Amino acid sequence: MRLVQLSRESLHFPPPEMALREPNGLLAMGGDLSPARLLSAYQRGIFPWFSPGDPILWWSPDPRAVLLPESFHLSRSMARFHRRSPFRVTMNQAFFEVVEGCAAGRQEGTWITFEVKRAWQRLYELGHAHSIEVWRDQQLVGGMYGLALGQIFCGESMFSRCENASKTALLVFCQHFIKHQGRLVDCQVLNPHTASLGAREIPRADYLQYVQSLAWQPVSAGCWRTQTLF
Repeated sequence: MRLVQLSRESLHFPPPEMALREPNGLLAMGGDLSPARLLSAYQRGIFPWFSPGDPILWWSPDPRAVLLPESFHLSRSMARFHRRSPFRVTMNQAFFEVVEGCAAGRQEGTWITFEVKRAWQRLYELGHAHSIEVWRDQQLVGGMYGLALGQIFCGESMFSRCENASKTALLVFCQHFIKHQGRLVDCQVLNPHTASLGAREIPRADYLQYVQSLAWQPVSAGCWRTQTLF
């Protein structure tokens, strides 16, 4: 298999099954980060990830990391912390600040470039992208953002400036998502942090089945409005 070059004129993607095995999931390069292309990609189980200065790369890894909201792993220590939590959790009150926090919070460098930030800001303005903010007093200390895809939330990135802040963001979001008929959180690629919170790997074919069945099913009214969650 060879890497497919995308054109700017077409939103067509090759089937995810054509992705390379090494590096795992690399499917295509090129195109742009327009809202239409990004939505088309996520609706097909594909997402962009690339380093600054490189062409846009599109991925669909096998296996895929997912989290069933009801399977969030709440440790005893986290449960004790949450009962006396100093945090307040909101939705869609500081989207751009959350994206900036995710970009700045990576010591190894970030793929969240100006181009990526601008693309996600457009998705947010169109009502497709959402953020969860964690506040201590009036300071933003953690959060996460991603794309709503029917009953799937495609988590893109999270950050934490205080102990347990990102865990709180995901915990409170999962509780909220369950109440509104949300079924799945896409975590893309498993890492130790998300694994400790209950995320697991499933075959790409299973994830694509989830997308086909859930991406077109709506969550209940009010799920994505600006609000205080906790």
